[in-house]
Amino acid sequence: MALQTSLRAVPVRDREDNDKYLTFALGREHFALNILCVREILEYEAPTDVPMMPNFVRGIVNLRGAVIPVIDLAVRFGRAASAPTKKTCIVIIETQANGEPQVFGTVVDSVSEVLEIPAAEIEAVPDFGMSLRTDFVQGVGKVNNKFVVILNVDAALSMDEMTSLVTRTAH
Repeated sequence: MALQTSLRAVPVRDREDNDKYLTFALGREHFALNILCVREILEYEAPTDVPMMPNFVRGIVNLRGAVIPVIDLAVRFGRAASAPTKKTCIVIIETQANGEPQVFGTVVDSVSEVLEIPAAEIEAVPDFGMSLRTDFVQGVGKVNNKFVVILNVDAALSMDEMTSLVTRTAH
């Protein structure tokens, strides 16, 4: 059973409502993605394994006839993979690489909600204390007196970087 959004990915600069974010959890940490890059949310089903992939690639899924790679964001961020639960989801994300759309599935422990985070409530990436590569982070949003890490999807899911990691793994 798939939970679907009716939003199509549109570059943020082309939309006025670019302050809406899908929030989700990886372990105890809370993250957010701009809703404009989210195509849909799927109930978790184990992806089909693909040999010789980096450890953060869980495999592939068939999405209405299209083969979609599935990335484990926790592992991509250098954390341990968590066992799937009833709340585990695959968030289908569309990014742009070299002017071409790239579609990925990302495994998250749970999806929280869509929140509006005005630009005035987003702080720059701190120079210290960040447990992620700073290029993976667009900013830190303040939501109800708590912080949520807003991901830079183009960096965190860079097709060029992931391809180079696959190439290095294969040699």
